[in-house]
Amino acid sequence: QVQLVESGGGLVQAGGSLRLSCAASRRTFSSFAVGWFRQAPGKEREFVTAITWSGGDTSYADSVKGRFTISRDNAKGTVYLQMNSLKPEDTAVYYCAAAPFGVPRDPAGYHYWGQGTQVTVSA
Repeated sequence: QVQLVESGGGLVQAGGSLRLSCAASRRTFSSFAVGWFRQAPGKEREFVTAITWSGGDTSYADSVKGRFTISRDNAKGTVYLQMNSLKPEDTAVYYCAAAPFGVPRDPAGYHYWGQGTQVTVSA
């Protein structure tokens, strides 16, 4: 069992930045790929970005490419999501999740999920 805890969400004006963190409860976290997803009210959960266990490869949704950056520090058991040039349409609850196999974009590929952190971007 891997427990994930997100933090860093909040309210920011359009054009601003936030950095989310995803802290894991177990050292074996370093063997998992980690993804960030988001879910806005009335919408399905969507893929945002993911990173391999080593941090050597990343994947981004087109909507965030060039604005968001995922990184990880396995020594600290933490994955980060740096979000720049935020837009009102980025408003959502952001979740981190851990996948034991591959680097999936489908939420079904992730076995462990955090509770989510709210990000609100005002116009």
